[in-house]
Amino acid sequence: MKTDLNRLFIRLVFFLPMSLFIYMLLVILWWNAPGAFKPNVNDPFRSYGHTFSRLREADSVTDIDILFIGSSHSYRGFDTRIFERNGLATFNLGSGAQTPMQTKILLSRYLDKMSPKKIIYEIYPGTLSLDGLESTLDIIANDKVDYLSFLLGFKQFNIRSTNMLIYSIYRTLTSDFERLEEPDIKGKDKYISGGYVEKELRFFKKVNYPSQNWQLNSEKLFVVDEIVDLANQCGIETVFVFAPITESLYNSYCNNNRIDSVFKNKKEKYFNFNILLNLDDSLHFYDAHHLNQNGVEMFNEALIDMLNSKGM
Repeated sequence: MKTDLNRLFIRLVFFLPMSLFIYMLLVILWWNAPGAFKPNVNDPFRSYGHTFSRLREADSVTDIDILFIGSSHSYRGFDTRIFERNGLATFNLGSGAQTPMQTKILLSRYLDKMSPKKIIYEIYPGTLSLDGLESTLDIIANDKVDYLSFLLGFKQFNIRSTNMLIYSIYRTLTSDFERLEEPDIKGKDKYISGGYVEKELRFFKKVNYPSQNWQLNSEKLFVVDEIVDLANQCGIETVFVFAPITESLYNSYCNNNRIDSVFKNKKEKYFNFNILLNLDDSLHFYDAHHLNQNGVEMFNEALIDMLNSKGM
């Protein structure tokens, strides 16, 4: 019996590494097959949102005044040129559907090098209930592969993120990754140095939405606190900002007061610009979630005035 168990163990020792190698090889070979044949493969490399350009530039950013973090409301809402006009060096480290888990990974990778005086954390309540897979795939596909990539993939624990990690390693090893580039203009989007993405000016047609509620995840709120602690350890102040969405969308949520209460009860400053700023759905937005350039100008100038008035 003991001999049989020893044989089984030896077989497993050889079988498991071989199985892993075969699986990795199949992922790599299958990567460029038609989409219908690979439901667990999704490669956002150099795709929507200019994450590749942003993270490539982030590698060379040091000693800034403000670092912006958060979802697409961040990288489409904080125009680094406006802050530069006001004497502030900034960088936007936002990414699509970024949840606190991805925010913490990005800060762990870039915070020491960037050494900002202040972090402005764009808090969109919807990201506090997302599973984070979209953002995980985006970051693994478009950033360098290091131990934080493995940590992010492990935390996500999803077959699609595992496959993305495997192929990102392969892409890094087989291509001159450091020399790869991305066009600044893609469709109606233009990448602006500093991490901002400017959308070609267009206007939103106001619509009404049914009543709904924000869903808050206690685990994600805990990670938000960990992010603040990480910043505090570096002597960096964190400011929470709820960036404007259309009035009709904002008012469709019945528990906005709950969001305000959660963040006002934290020690950090919190500003809800859906209340502080009077914007028009049809004039200042290009969709229900995102400001057009006219709205961005108004929002950013109001934020700068607010920070100045608070001595921040």
